Amino acid sequence: MEKKLKVAFICTHNSCRSQIAEALTKHLASDVLESYSAGTEIKDKINEDAVRLLKEKYAIDMEQSQRPKTLSDIPRPVDIVVTMGCGVACPFFPSKHREDWGLEDPTGKSDEVFSQVIDDIEARILDLKSRLQQPDFFTKPTLTFDLKL
Repeated sequence: MEKKLKVAFICTHNSCRSQIAEALTKHLASDVLESYSAGTEIKDKINEDAVRLLKEKYAIDMEQSQRPKTLSDIPRPVDIVVTMGCGVACPFFPSKHREDWGLEDPTGKSDEVFSQVIDDIEARILDLKSRLQQPDFFTKPTLTFDLKL
């Protein structure tokens, strides 16, 4: 069996976008990726709307399987770092490949906006999983892209 690649999803507080990405990667791409998430700072708990909506849509209970973490909690080395759109607030974290997904933080927004962000993260995870099949994945220049559904 081939060793899975480690991916770290990083955002500012590790309470919403990066947590969703970690959970969905475990759900959709655990055959090729070992996923982690972290923040430069952390909140006391995972965003309640994120927990509720992932439970409704995917039957994933993030409260049971995940907790807010800082960068020091991620086991190294990491193959892929994905920043969620925290701009200059995102720290450097060593990896073979890095990309920024530029996602808006849905905290405090409507369920519709939250669901759009969740759908966007799902599409990006499936796209990343697909791109990993390309032999030149780690040698191609890293692009930050705007995936429109």
